[in-house]
Amino acid sequence: MPQPSPVTPDAPTRIRTPLLTQQWLDLAFVHWAVEPALVAGLLPRGTVPDTHDGVTYVGLVAFRMHRVGWLRLPGVPYLGTFPETNVRLYSVDAHGRRGVVFRSMDASRLIPVAMGRVGFRLPYLWSRMTVRATGDTVTYTSSRRWPGPRGAYSRITVRTGERIEEPTELEHFLTARWGMHNAFFGGAAYLPNDHPRWPLHRAELLTCEENLITAAGLPAPSDAPVSVLYSPGVPVLLGRPSRPAGIPTP
Repeated sequence: MPQPSPVTPDAPTRIRTPLLTQQWLDLAFVHWAVEPALVAGLLPRGTVPDTHDGVTYVGLVAFRMHRVGWLRLPGVPYLGTFPETNVRLYSVDAHGRRGVVFRSMDASRLIPVAMGRVGFRLPYLWSRMTVRATGDTVTYTSSRRWPGPRGAYSRITVRTGERIEEPTELEHFLTARWGMHNAFFGGAAYLPNDHPRWPLHRAELLTCEENLITAAGLPAPSDAPVSVLYSPGVPVLLGRPSRPAGIPTP
């Protein structure tokens, strides 16, 4: 079992030459606790569930991707801007690097979906999606088109609350994730990211109707989420993927 790196609210390593730039805007973070053994088999080979006080988490994260760009070129306004909703898990590798693992990534632009699937082997899925803000509420909807399962959907509405001056240890654990692990040609790759410290707000979950979690191969949540947060967003740099020395798994 690796010794995970400390959870830090700021990126531990600055990315000087990014592979991709983008902004993540109007994010809703909804999380449920889950036993690590229930999700361990869904992580890439060479990683294990990352835990906080012996528990790991399933995250449903809805947001707007804005102006994705290559290297330091200007972000693309149309193809690089779209709603996205992710189902994610929490992972750690043999170097102790904490990350997330995406089980599904619904997005509304077909070309970025195809590029993400082919170029990065990410579980992108093409969906009809909207993000609508009215006063202090934000509603995110998705309905899957391709490759399926068709009919996988979500409707999430949050009411944003006060700014969090000092996030709890759990709130840092769930949001301050400085990379992702992804299965890549028989092993696990680690893709780092770098962005300013999250501006986080308390949020109330008004609506959560979805089957994205079960469509991603996870058990349906049976309890209320343990954490609901909102962030207006951050600019993000993504670094080049590296192949970690994985944890041997059977």
